[in-house]
Amino acid sequence: MDFSLQQYDIQVNSVVRNAPPGVLYEHGLRREAGTAISDTGALIAMSGEKTGRSPSDKRIVSEGERSDDVWWGPVNIPLEEQAFLINRERAIDYLNTKDRLYVIDGFAGWDPTHQIRVRIITTRAYHALFMHNMLIRPTAEQLADFGEPDYVIFNAGEFSANRHTTGMTSKTSVGLHFGRREMVILGTQYAGEMKKGVFTIMHYLMPRKDILSMHCSANQGDDGAVSIFFGLSGTGKTTLSADPNRALIGDDEHCWSDDGVFNIEGGCYAKAIHLSPEEEPEIYNAIRFGSVLENVVYDHTARAVDFDDDSITQNTRCSYPIHYIPNAKIPCVSGHPNHVILLTCDAFGVLPPVSKLTPDQAMYHFISGYTAKVAGTEMGVTEPEATFSACFGAPFLVWHPARYAELLAAKLTAHGAQTWLVNTGWTGGPYGVGQRMSIAHTRAIIDGIHSGALAESATVEDPLFGFQVPTSCPGVPDEVLQPKLTWDDGAAYDTTARKLAGLFQENFRQFEEGASDAIRSAGPRL
Repeated sequence: MDFSLQQYDIQVNSVVRNAPPGVLYEHGLRREAGTAISDTGALIAMSGEKTGRSPSDKRIVSEGERSDDVWWGPVNIPLEEQAFLINRERAIDYLNTKDRLYVIDGFAGWDPTHQIRVRIITTRAYHALFMHNMLIRPTAEQLADFGEPDYVIFNAGEFSANRHTTGMTSKTSVGLHFGRREMVILGTQYAGEMKKGVFTIMHYLMPRKDILSMHCSANQGDDGAVSIFFGLSGTGKTTLSADPNRALIGDDEHCWSDDGVFNIEGGCYAKAIHLSPEEEPEIYNAIRFGSVLENVVYDHTARAVDFDDDSITQNTRCSYPIHYIPNAKIPCVSGHPNHVILLTCDAFGVLPPVSKLTPDQAMYHFISGYTAKVAGTEMGVTEPEATFSACFGAPFLVWHPARYAELLAAKLTAHGAQTWLVNTGWTGGPYGVGQRMSIAHTRAIIDGIHSGALAESATVEDPLFGFQVPTSCPGVPDEVLQPKLTWDDGAAYDTTARKLAGLFQENFRQFEEGASDAIRSAGPRL
């Protein structure tokens, strides 16, 4: 049945609201270039020029008392309200040129006490199916009583922003107005902008209620013990949480309230590059009817996807409902975490594969949010590059990182969770010399955390970073646990370790003013 959007001054011939996947498949295949069905039944879609998020084009309207809450700077760039309204009108005008629009109404947050109602208005069936997966899907009764949403996202991404509008730096604009409770997307068709837009909203709303919003995955053992995994892209957050022996709470976005942990999303958004049934069977098998594959290369005759082909983008992705994971915990809520695992991919080959952190060290490394990316292909660039992203998710923070760190510290203290730093990066030397940490070893380490074996293991103190390093773990050779022992040149290890420690100290200077003496002292000692 058609649905009216007249309250937004949108009047088109047809509005398709919360259509089932089959309908969205049909519309996408008929109306959207590049759309196909894979040999496993997933919908293949192309996002056009933008194949990833555009963080430099994200803006938040500076208005009212909410302006005092926002951590203004390179992450949260202010936008004048008039510029937002110009972009909003531009989006509405474009949406009104279409004969058909798609609406997805759903929830963010599995805990009914804290969830919000979100409405997506978009021109593409692909976007509608994506958000059908990523939001929590209402029942027929809930949809009938949905009412006016708490937030609306106007996705007019096929239409560009006007570069001459005040505050615009490109033809892409992702603008968020907390006062109007609206987001406007122009100039990008990458679906992840909607997902992370909802996350940014929750990252603002939840800390106002003393709830910690987190860029993390979470799972639960048969004994009810809960682990959460913080980590930036490529560190293993999704892979390690998809454990056949544990129930998946969620793979990317969660909140920690006084009652425990709850997932924000109704689905998962996994990286698809180099995906294989051997390494990640749960994710691989979730790519079926109802899933969305973005920007992948496939055989146009057999429709088989080449997951190793990155000729379109390294950032190939798959979106699917969380119940496509066989051991998903539905509803996606659980108790308080027993273990907090900070994942890093250290391409310098310095950090141990697992370290046990004190509460102060946990705060230091949480605020730092360290990982490393491999150097690009420029001539002469051979070293890895350190990346620090506060709270392991700086692009989505709204408040100052200290606010999230305070909330995490309070939760750790109240519930006694143990924090671990797990390195999924390089061993035996830096990138180009050593090799990537074995996923089998990393899984054995995670198993050792869950079984209690690592808590009981003897430890040695890292002389530079100060954390405790276990000396044994079932399934992992002892020498792997001590990174210096895996290097052929111990002196080279010491030099590289001191370099990385210096990068930590340099990065943390921006947070020193808001950190306690104990947290400042919990970093590397040079």
